[in-house]
Amino acid sequence: MSNSLLFIPDISGYTQFVQTTEVEHSQHVIAELLEILIKANTQRLRLAEVEGDALFFYKEGEVPSQEKLLAQIETMFTAFYSHLKLLEKNRVCPCNACASASNLQLKIIAHSGELQFITVQEKRKPFGQVVIEAHRLLKNSIASDNYALLSEDLSKVIGISDDYKSQLFGFSKNEDSYDGKNIKYLFSEIDKEKLKLTSYETPYEVQLNRKPAIVIEKEYDVSGQELLEYITNYSYRHHWVKGVDEFEYDPGEVTRLGTEHVCVIDGKRLNFTTVTKTVEPGQLVYGEVTTDVPIIDSLHQFYIITPISDDRCILIVEIYPKAISIFKKIMLLLVIKRSFRKSLKESLHNLEIYINK
Repeated sequence: MSNSLLFIPDISGYTQFVQTTEVEHSQHVIAELLEILIKANTQRLRLAEVEGDALFFYKEGEVPSQEKLLAQIETMFTAFYSHLKLLEKNRVCPCNACASASNLQLKIIAHSGELQFITVQEKRKPFGQVVIEAHRLLKNSIASDNYALLSEDLSKVIGISDDYKSQLFGFSKNEDSYDGKNIKYLFSEIDKEKLKLTSYETPYEVQLNRKPAIVIEKEYDVSGQELLEYITNYSYRHHWVKGVDEFEYDPGEVTRLGTEHVCVIDGKRLNFTTVTKTVEPGQLVYGEVTTDVPIIDSLHQFYIITPISDDRCILIVEIYPKAISIFKKIMLLLVIKRSFRKSLKESLHNLEIYINK
C-alpha cells in the first residue's frame, strides 16, 4: 500500500484563550480561524475531523511533492495570520476574547505512512498506528507554539534535507520518545514577519462634518462593555429594536468593522454595514450605515457609551440622515425625524427592560 499524508493544523494557545476570555466570542474567533484554514486547503486534502482547536486532514495514497507541501504550509500560515490581522484591525468589541485573539498561534504537524480506515455511522475515518503517531507529535518538546513539523517518515518521502533553508523555513532535527519509541522529525519555527500577509484597508471609519439630526441620551444600570454586547450582538436585537420583523446576520461571526446585517421591516430589507468614528478616550462606540431607508439617501447611526462605574453607563445615540433633493429634505424635516426619534426612544426603553430581565 502506498504512503498517505496526514496533516494537522493546530491553533496554539486555544485552552488558555477559552478559559480566560468571554466564551461566546472566543468560540466565534476559533470557528472563524478553522474556516479560514479549511479554505486555505490548496492540495485537496480530505478533512477527517474538526478536533476542537485543530483540523485533521489526510490525502489517501498520495503525498504531495516537497514544493507543494511547503507551499501548502505557507498558505495556511499566511491565511491564519492575515485573518488575525483583520480581527485586530477591524475590532469593535473590547472584550478579552476579541482583544487577545492576536496572541493565538499556529502549528502544523505533517506525517506519512500507510493509512487504515474504519467505518463509524457510515462515515469512513482514518485509523491505525500512523494516525496515533501524528497526534502524538502534537505533544513534542519544541520550545515554541508557532512552527511546522515534518516527521522523519514524511521527510524521506518528499526528499527534504535535515538542514533545509529557504526565505521562510529553516528546519532543524529533533526527536521525542512516545511509549518507549523514539520518533524523529524536522521542525521550523515560522517568522510571521516573513509571511506576505494580506493588506487590509479600513474604509469604515467615517467623518461626518455636520451635527446629528437626532441625539438621545439614556443611562443604564450595566457596565459599558456589557451594554455594547447587547447592542452589537445581533441575536439580541429583536428583543429591543422597535418595528423590525427580523434580523439576518452570520451567527458565527463576531461583529467588527465591515460586517453586515439585514433588518427586515414590513418586507423591506435594509442592509447595514458596521462603521465607526472617533470618540473621546474611554468611550465605546458602535456605528452602522445603510442606504436602503426609503425617502432619504443614507443613514448613519452611532451608539456612544461612556462608562460611569463598573455597573452603570451613559448611552448617547446619534442619528445622521442624509437627503440630497429638496423633496427629500422637506420630508426629512417634516416627517422622518419625528418618526425616527419616537421609534428610537421606544427602542432604548425596550433595551432597558430587556437588560433588567
